[in-house]
Amino acid sequence: MKKKLLSLALACAMALGLAACGQTAPAVSGSASGSAAASGGEKVYQVGVIQLVQHPALDAATQGFQDVLKEKLGDQVTIDVQNAANDSATCSTMATQMVSSNVDLIMANATPALQAAASATSEIPILGTSVTEYGVALSIDNFNGTVGGNISGTSDLPPLDQQAAMVTELVPGAKTVGILYCSGEPNSVYQAEVVKAELEKAGLTVNTYTFADSNDVAAVTTTACNESDVIYIPTDNTAASCTEAINNVAQPAGVPIIAGEEGICKGCGIATLSIDYYELGRTTGEMAVKILTGESDISTMPVEYYPSPVKKYDADRAAALGITIPDGYTAIEG
Repeated sequence: MKKKLLSLALACAMALGLAACGQTAPAVSGSASGSAAASGGEKVYQVGVIQLVQHPALDAATQGFQDVLKEKLGDQVTIDVQNAANDSATCSTMATQMVSSNVDLIMANATPALQAAASATSEIPILGTSVTEYGVALSIDNFNGTVGGNISGTSDLPPLDQQAAMVTELVPGAKTVGILYCSGEPNSVYQAEVVKAELEKAGLTVNTYTFADSNDVAAVTTTACNESDVIYIPTDNTAASCTEAINNVAQPAGVPIIAGEEGICKGCGIATLSIDYYELGRTTGEMAVKILTGESDISTMPVEYYPSPVKKYDADRAAALGITIPDGYTAIEG
């Protein structure tokens, strides 16, 4: 009897073991931090994008960034793009929310967005783009090209000496130059100082005209046009979002504008030496992929620059102002 009972117990144990081998473990839900799985069990990276304001240059950089991440990571990445409507406080709120959600990486599009993200976290990787000078933006003395820590990115700094030279090349009779920019944008201040020094070396009288926000743009532009033969606008985000207001003053006044980038030029300028913001965004995306996949350590990644800026001009506006464009410039399309 004991033998029969032992045999029966062994048979039951074997049956239970075989049944267990045939079961599938329940799926474990991932968190917002990027531990969720795509099809095939791959990790899904959560990326937050803080864009300071909507205008063509920043829009193009964000699009280039997204395109690369989708091309390289496909369903392995989720991208949350948020626009701060040119408000630094909103950038800070967005950055805090992304840190609370424990995203895997933050892309900060423009200087105030980068500053907000840097204040919000020292751990989550942050890539800036459309940031002119990282040393100025992050108050780094003797900046050597690598931020270190959890920050790197791409710069939209054009050759400022060459932009300054365009003033005398295109408006050779100019004697006074007005530099127009937003006083609240540190990188605009930096560009203005560099260009001012270059123009003064060329013997021109240079005055700066600053606005605090978009509400002051038309009035300040009017003053600048009344006192200047030509105006220079750096890669300034507030100016870029107010080109129509600037053009409505400058073109009727007959004052040509040399712009720091193509979007501003298309809206109110005659010419620019501009980078390609879409390609800059793509470069930032390539950096992001390397960071997310562990191929590169952000702390050792130097800031990258656009290698080949192009001289461009707005044909209709140049013609309307009687400006002759020399060889070597490409007409802006559209």
